[in-house]
Amino acid sequence: MNQMNFQNKKIAVIGPGGVGGYLAAMIGKTYRHVTLGARGARLQSLRENGLILHSDYHGEITAIPEQILPTEEIGPQDYIFICVKNYSLEEVCHNLNSAVTDQTVIIPVMNGTDPGDRTRNILNKGIVIDSLIYIIAFSNQDFSISQQGDIARLVIGIENASEEQWMRVEEVSALLSGAGIDCSTAHDIQTEIWRKYILNCAYNVATACYENTIGQIRNDPDKTRNYEALVNEARQVALAKGIGIKQEHIDAILYQFHHIYGNDATSSLQRDILQGHKSELETFSGYLVREAGKLHVPVPVSEQMYRELKKKAIV
Repeated sequence: MNQMNFQNKKIAVIGPGGVGGYLAAMIGKTYRHVTLGARGARLQSLRENGLILHSDYHGEITAIPEQILPTEEIGPQDYIFICVKNYSLEEVCHNLNSAVTDQTVIIPVMNGTDPGDRTRNILNKGIVIDSLIYIIAFSNQDFSISQQGDIARLVIGIENASEEQWMRVEEVSALLSGAGIDCSTAHDIQTEIWRKYILNCAYNVATACYENTIGQIRNDPDKTRNYEALVNEARQVALAKGIGIKQEHIDAILYQFHHIYGNDATSSLQRDILQGHKSELETFSGYLVREAGKLHVPVPVSEQMYRELKKKAIV
């Protein structure tokens, strides 16, 4: 399926914040029938100014979607990208009921390990594709989107996919690639999702708990040891769940911490807690601690930081 085949397809992006805004800008500049699902002041700004992306990777982009609507007003779609905070998924899925048909392909691009399964359970129709994205992107006060760095990579797949399901995965990959988005497919998508999740369990939780940048954590031997413990505890939970995490995956995560991240790097969890916003603490920490308890896996550092963060987080 080439790029032109998508020009008559209806594509919706729900939640045009950092990740969703990046995807929406790239898709919106390429295809004709693009709808954004937004609300409040963001919806009004998008209607007046379009979607503005400041991208280190792609430059300055302004996309004018065909429609910008409250999610519950969106009609039937061929493809829907859900890009909201984990705690909003249930509400969004219920609001999308009229937008989803049996043939709609839904791609949750979110944090955590289970958005795909949760979406399948709530909607009970359409074809849900699992995904993860490596990107640094955030929404600005004027509702424009900033994407930093030269990495913005999406991975999609369905575990144990049928031939028909895999055909839809490849369709979505072609759609995204046609819009200039770096996208790859993975048959073992759960391993890929957990690789990113383990990274986030350490990166988000440590920066938020210590209220430190990555550089400050790296410069403190005790905090560095705890960061590494968070990574290894999350790996043990993944292994107990039968996820194929290898030592080379853990080595790559720790290499990023020690050598790749900028000294001033912070996390979304850290920023949300400091700003008094609702946070994804339960996604990055609570879920792991609960799964560890079910599987009888000791995670003492994760438990301690979760307790500390619960005292100051809005979830």
